[in-house]
Amino acid sequence: MVHHWEDRDKLKAHIGLAGTLSHLSFSLAVIFAVLGVIGDAANVKLGLTPCSWLLLAIVLSITSVSFVIGWATVWYLKIAA
Repeated sequence: MVHHWEDRDKLKAHIGLAGTLSHLSFSLAVIFAVLGVIGDAANVKLGLTPCSWLLLAIVLSITSVSFVIGWATVWYLKIAA
């Protein structure tokens, strides 16, 4: 039985996608955090409440970390070279 970490070609193909998704979700998290801070400071509702923007930023930050953990696992197994 082949385990998911033993299929090196498949993992190599997904390492670039994981990095791109990590950057995208982290960038969106920063944008959402800024929207939450601006909305709270100006005391206005920018589509969502400021608390909702900050919660979205937290969720996307955690998502970004999960992509980085997958990328680091592939790098640790020396598959990326």
